[in-house]
Amino acid sequence: MSKTTLAIIAGVSAAVGSAATATILASRFHRKESPTATLSTGTVPTPASLPPPTPSPLPTPLRKDLTPPVNPTGVFQYGFPGPINDLRPNISTTSAFDRRTRNPYWVAEHITEASLNANNADRRHSYFVEDESVPEKFRAKLTDYFRSGYDRGHQVPAADAKWSQDAMDQTFLLTNMCPQVGEGFNRDYWAHFEDFCRRLTNHYPSVRIVTGPLYLPRRDSQDGKWRVSYEVIGNPPNVAVPTHFYKVIFAEDGKAGGDVSLGAFVLPNARIDNEKPLTSFEVPIEAIERASGLEFASKLPAQRRKKLCEQITCSLLVRDYSDRQKNLAGSAPPRRISSPSGSS
Repeated sequence: MSKTTLAIIAGVSAAVGSAATATILASRFHRKESPTATLSTGTVPTPASLPPPTPSPLPTPLRKDLTPPVNPTGVFQYGFPGPINDLRPNISTTSAFDRRTRNPYWVAEHITEASLNANNADRRHSYFVEDESVPEKFRAKLTDYFRSGYDRGHQVPAADAKWSQDAMDQTFLLTNMCPQVGEGFNRDYWAHFEDFCRRLTNHYPSVRIVTGPLYLPRRDSQDGKWRVSYEVIGNPPNVAVPTHFYKVIFAEDGKAGGDVSLGAFVLPNARIDNEKPLTSFEVPIEAIERASGLEFASKLPAQRRKKLCEQITCSLLVRDYSDRQKNLAGSAPPRRISSPSGSS
C-alpha cells in the first residue's frame, strides 16, 4: 500500500462516510488494480505504474587497519536518548506506552467465557489514576483531560476485567486511556464494538485483542496536500487526540497449533451512526501494521489464519444507553445491526 493510498483512506471524513475509511484501506489488499486507479480525490499510482525500486547500497565494510578518530556512541555515557517504550505488563492488560503522544502504542488483553462470567469487581470502586511507572514529565495526567471535551477512553474496557477488583482497577490507569469523542463514539458505537468482542467468547474459547490509536493523514482542502493533524489537550498541551482507533482480534479455537480467526478494524475518532455495519470498518491486518509501524501476527503461519468475519457474523447489538441510565436495574432490549456477510 503506497503512502498516497494511506493518506487517501485517512482523508475520508466520518461525516461523508466513515466506513469508506476502512473500505479504501482494504481495497488495496483484496483486488488487483489496473495500471492507474482513479478515486474521487485523484489518481493513485500503483506498483505497475511506478519504476522498480532502486536497491539501497550496502555499507562499505570498515577497513581493518582503519581506526575511527571519533566515537558517536560515546554519548551513551550521559544516557540513552531513546525512544523508550514503557512496557507495562499487568494482570488484566499488557501495554506499550508512547511518551511523545502520552498515549499507548497498543494495549493487549485476553478474555474467555469464564473470565467474563466471573463477577468479583465493582466499577464504582475503581478510579482513574495516573500511571506512576511512567516518568512524571512524560506521563498523561488527570488534569490533561479536565474540561478537554474528550472522554478518558479505555483501550481495554473495564467490563472485560470483572474477574478481580485489582484487574478492573488496572484498566483505569491512564496508560490504558486515549482521548475519545464521547457521545456517538466512546459511549455508543465503540462501546457496542467492545460488546461484540466479548460476545466472541460464545464462539471461541480464547480471544485476544490488541487496541490502540492511529494518527492518519488527511488532505487539506485548500492546497490539496496531505498532512497529519491532530488536537493536543492539557495545560500545557500534552496528550495527543488520535484521529482513529484500531482493534486487532485473535479468536483462537483452543487447540494446540490450531486455527486463529483474525479480525482487524479501524474506526474514526468521531461520532458514528449506530446503524453503520461493523464490517464497514474491517481492514486487512497489514493496513494497520503499515499505518502504526507495529506487527501483530508475524509468527502466525498463513495456514493457521482464518478471516473472522467469514467464520461468524460481525455485527453489533445496539443498546440505548440513555434508557439504561434511567433504569439501572435492567437493560434496554438489543437491536442487531446485521452485516452483509458471515454466518453465526
